Amino acid sequence: MQIFNNWDVIAKGWYIACSSQEIPKKKAKSLELCGQRIVIFRGEDGQVRALDAYCPHLGTDLGIGEVKGNFLRCAFHHWTFDESGLCQHIPCQSEIPAQARVQAYATEEKYGFIWIYPDAEAPEEVPNFDELKDKEILTQTDRSFTRTCHHHICMMNGIDIQHLKTIHHLDIKMELSLNFPSEIGTQIDFTIRRQFPQTTWRERLGQRFLGATYQYSMRYAYGCIGLLKMMENVQLFPPLYMLYAYTPIAPAKTRIQPIYITEKRPGIRGYLLSTLLLLWTRLAYYMLRDEDGKIYDNIQFKPKLLLSMDQPLAQYIEYVNQLEPSRWSTEAVAM
Repeated sequence: MQIFNNWDVIAKGWYIACSSQEIPKKKAKSLELCGQRIVIFRGEDGQVRALDAYCPHLGTDLGIGEVKGNFLRCAFHHWTFDESGLCQHIPCQSEIPAQARVQAYATEEKYGFIWIYPDAEAPEEVPNFDELKDKEILTQTDRSFTRTCHHHICMMNGIDIQHLKTIHHLDIKMELSLNFPSEIGTQIDFTIRRQFPQTTWRERLGQRFLGATYQYSMRYAYGCIGLLKMMENVQLFPPLYMLYAYTPIAPAKTRIQPIYITEKRPGIRGYLLSTLLLLWTRLAYYMLRDEDGKIYDNIQFKPKLLLSMDQPLAQYIEYVNQLEPSRWSTEAVAM
């Protein structure tokens, strides 16, 4: 089955639903996510739950219902559902039919957002950088934006070595290594290294302040999340981290949510350093983002010829095609 660049398939993975602030305690909200109507609610215990939005009785949107304790009550006939999607109470009768249930989804709050996995349980948490897993972090959220192509195409940008020279005017003599950090095949790592050339004053200045080599890595998770680490193994700078969350939206568009991340350091000086690193990450991203925009807003991806240096793109496509389609895929494809 072709999953890559296929709008009919939503691969199993974590997708941003909304910011955590949008769902205060004892509130419910329904929204569109990957073509599905989902209701999110936060119980009295502060935990977030997610269900298919339409009540199995007569189809009322549960998002206009009421949160009772850690349950969600339909506004129409007061059927009450728990976090697993099972109906626990029907006012007009004591017997609850087995069909009185809705699909539940795994949720996680991370980086200031509520993430939803298109199944009741998720095999892994929302991805994080290996170096930051056991540390407190600071994050900054940038404004999301859209591209008029599939998110699988947008994600190729980070490993397309040719365009570093043609679009960004950077040297392309790079060494690339590949790794699969997840045992279940949901993630793929690309690490790119290069020696600083000395053909221009910018390159000579970069070598003087950063050192002889430059390295960055890109981890792709579920074909919908990109974790970029810049300024690895250079002088003066600690690594810079940012995450891209991709969500397909209708009609045939991709929403991209950039998130800047750094370690939370102690004290006032540590806070200032962390804040400065977040700013540098944002600036580094802005230097490159707009140069790519006109390409990905005007692309019809039908490759007829790949070069040897396009091998990372071929490996990425192969990785995406072995992901698992979710229940959110169209009925014809899912069957």
